[in-house]
Amino acid sequence: MTQLQKVSPALRRPRRPALSMEPARLELEHVSLAYNGVNALDEVNLAVPHGAQVAVVGPNGAGKSTLFKALVGLLPLRTGEIRVHGQPLGSHQDCVAYVPQREDVDWHFPVTVRDVVMMGRFGRQGWLRGASKADHAAVDHSLAQMGIADLAKRPISDLSGGQQQRVFLARALAQEPHILLMDEPFTGVDVTTQETVLHLLDQLRDEQVTALVSTHDLNMAAQRFDWVLLLNRRVIAFGHPEEVFTPAHISAAFGGQALVVGGMVVVDECCAPAEEPV
Repeated sequence: MTQLQKVSPALRRPRRPALSMEPARLELEHVSLAYNGVNALDEVNLAVPHGAQVAVVGPNGAGKSTLFKALVGLLPLRTGEIRVHGQPLGSHQDCVAYVPQREDVDWHFPVTVRDVVMMGRFGRQGWLRGASKADHAAVDHSLAQMGIADLAKRPISDLSGGQQQRVFLARALAQEPHILLMDEPFTGVDVTTQETVLHLLDQLRDEQVTALVSTHDLNMAAQRFDWVLLLNRRVIAFGHPEEVFTPAHISAAFGGQALVVGGMVVVDECCAPAEEPV
């Protein structure tokens, strides 16, 4: 479907105060991944500042989901290194939380909402220890924060798309992460859930939790995020929206799928390649 998206500086929120100059909490150096000999990510170099909120944008098949899965160790790297707090990925227990796309989840699995949210605490429980009072308290708080405490005993298969999205957000929050990855959280959900996600991002900003959010909505990326990562298997541009959303960068990322006319970005995704095969 053809989308008309205007990236207008006039609509953008006032710039937030400059972030701390502490060492980046998330760093990628020369990261490459491949499927059947074809690069899915190629020489990605990136340093995300502490507490930054980053919109990850690019065409279908650009490697957005691949990037997120690599950041939680679900995919092996062909080359390069990922560091969190200056240490190799995996050195910090439950430091990075991941909210996948809803279509990647088996919603018919026989578990309740509370069971799913408790999964966010498993990394803190160990193999033989059951849930502690702190675990239950974290789950209760996350359910309340997402407005789904009344759904705790419901099977996840009974929920609407927006409710399902909030369940996985609650699971990620129960993990108490330093870095939160959200893959297309605004796709296929109701307006209430969209506002819930945006409100959550405001809360995370105040708590200095780093957030990376993939989206196809270029206008939202320009208005709601201070940082944008424009990706098409490699980093096209990374910076503030006005630095990233230029005709040259958009053309490099979207090719023939996009034109920039008078500040209007026209993106035709009907013939775009499918998202990366993961």
